[in-house]
Amino acid sequence: MLKDSLRQLYINELKDLYNAETQLVKALPKMAKASSNAELRQGFEEHLRQTSEHVSRLEQIFDMLGEKATGKKCLGMDGLVKEGAEVMSEDYEGAVMDAAIIGAAQRVEHYEIAGYGTVRTFAEILGENEHISLLEQTLEEEKQTDEQLTRLAEEINSQAAQGEQEEEGHRGSRPRKRAA
Repeated sequence: MLKDSLRQLYINELKDLYNAETQLVKALPKMAKASSNAELRQGFEEHLRQTSEHVSRLEQIFDMLGEKATGKKCLGMDGLVKEGAEVMSEDYEGAVMDAAIIGAAQRVEHYEIAGYGTVRTFAEILGENEHISLLEQTLEEEKQTDEQLTRLAEEINSQAAQGEQEEEGHRGSRPRKRAA
């Protein structure tokens, strides 16, 4: 098979996603543990369950293709996971830490949405009809997770800002100057 064939690109992209998902299986419990908001923590725990299903769906696709379910190192997800770990090592607390974790998680979701959208399109072009529904199911779950994170961010970011305003009030009535 030619290296420049769309089918080979499709398989390589699936391997990349497979590795990305397996990296997330390890990262999501850490994100859940670092979350102070119970609903956010539960969301990460639920997404961990979904992520295991994403791995299983990819394994089904590899099986249908007659390919070994292995990943090639997904450098994009590796970077996003490292950024998330860096955020969690900062000395943020409470709602501010939760807001930071949500930002890191949404970067991950957007990356996955782009990846699954790409492979779904490749599957359509290649006539891999059995793969399309599996990929669309995962894509839809990634979008739902992103929407849930956005909904939680609206509440948590307000809480984080409110805590900051309360801190400002304790310092006196003069507002701090912010750099432009």
